[in-house]
Amino acid sequence: MRRKIFLSLDPPKVLVYGFGAIILLGTVLLSLPVSTVDAKGLSFLDALFTATSATCVTGLVVVDTGDTFTRFGEMVILSMIQVGGLGFMSFATLLAFILGKRISFKERLIIQESLNNSTVEGIVRLVKRIFLFTAVVEITGGIILSLRFSQEMAAGKAIYFGFFHAVSNFNNAGFDLMGSFKGLTEYAEDPIVNITMMSLISLGGIGFIVMNELFDYRNTRRISLHSKIVLTISAFLVFGGALLIFILEFNNPNTLKPMTMTGKIFGALYQAVTPRTAGSNTLNIRDLQQSTLFLIIFLMFIGASPGSTGGGIKTTTFAVLIGTVKSQIRGREDVTFFGRRMDPGIISKSLTVTLISLFLVVLITMVLTITEQGKDFLMIFFEAVSAFSTVGLSMGLTPELSSYGKILITITMFAGRVGPLTLAFAVAKKRKEDHYRYPAGKVMIG
Repeated sequence: MRRKIFLSLDPPKVLVYGFGAIILLGTVLLSLPVSTVDAKGLSFLDALFTATSATCVTGLVVVDTGDTFTRFGEMVILSMIQVGGLGFMSFATLLAFILGKRISFKERLIIQESLNNSTVEGIVRLVKRIFLFTAVVEITGGIILSLRFSQEMAAGKAIYFGFFHAVSNFNNAGFDLMGSFKGLTEYAEDPIVNITMMSLISLGGIGFIVMNELFDYRNTRRISLHSKIVLTISAFLVFGGALLIFILEFNNPNTLKPMTMTGKIFGALYQAVTPRTAGSNTLNIRDLQQSTLFLIIFLMFIGASPGSTGGGIKTTTFAVLIGTVKSQIRGREDVTFFGRRMDPGIISKSLTVTLISLFLVVLITMVLTITEQGKDFLMIFFEAVSAFSTVGLSMGLTPELSSYGKILITITMFAGRVGPLTLAFAVAKKRKEDHYRYPAGKVMIG
């Protein structure tokens, strides 16, 4: 029966139901008294919010992770971060490998959808590589952070903190154990923590497809158009964003001004990297200038790259939109990158994803202004974009949300993780191929 139900579902529906099932399981586990320091446990709504944030690798929290949860609760959160970041179908594939089972074509299609890959060819090999890359990066990051934390805490705690934050940041989740909602602000000028965390975030955000091509480059001497665009746009957003943040915050007495020049550079760079849907922060977000906050909103909306652990409309979508505008201004019919022409279907999909995302963010912001009356508009807008792009950065609104606000942000995080287009396909009626075309019409634009 379960097999028949599985085969009858489209890949988008399987992804939506799968993430939903993981969130419900996590909600039940986090609701148990054993999961929290307070024996009363979390309320169902707070447990649901936390489970959704962890599974959707967002990082927004209504209660501080380090102060609220026991080791059991923290491990539940960490497990959901890992499954949510890599995708439950990747773990299902790993289990099939272990049990010696064959991966069906339907399962390959679902994996393709979850990884946002363009083809099912080589998809199983890619999943194997994903676990290899994840293990190497998280273990390396965990060891480095453990050695650094061991300078100020017991060895066992340092190892635990090191690997928790390595997994959290590689999966672009942003959960931390530092307590009191302070994030990584105590390490704002620490070179080891900054470089390690930014490396983890960046590797998790460029996408496994790009990582796989870079790994094979020494043999193939070839980088695909997709990877070239991802690497170019990512570098532009990070270094361009860092330069602007450095300029805007240079004389801000609450952020960069008191720091050394090295601290200023790390502070600006980290705050440019983390909007790529990571969510951890070394500067107090609330203390940033309004111009900086608006820049971060822009970076959060773009987000990470396809096939990664991050959210947002994605770097490639942003690149296609910019390329389309550039071509229109120059009067050219084709949109080109690195000597390759973009397929019209890709341009249409990019416009669709962006418009649906904009509509959802505007709708969420509007409803939040009703449910969270009295709160600053920029704070609400910032929270809505952060939730939709599964970033996790906050100006402090999340712990103060009303029950309606928590429900709305929970739904927003879920929609952002599965993707607006995937969610739309999942809830829409079965798509049918058109067997006719209407006559062409003309309208005036601009």
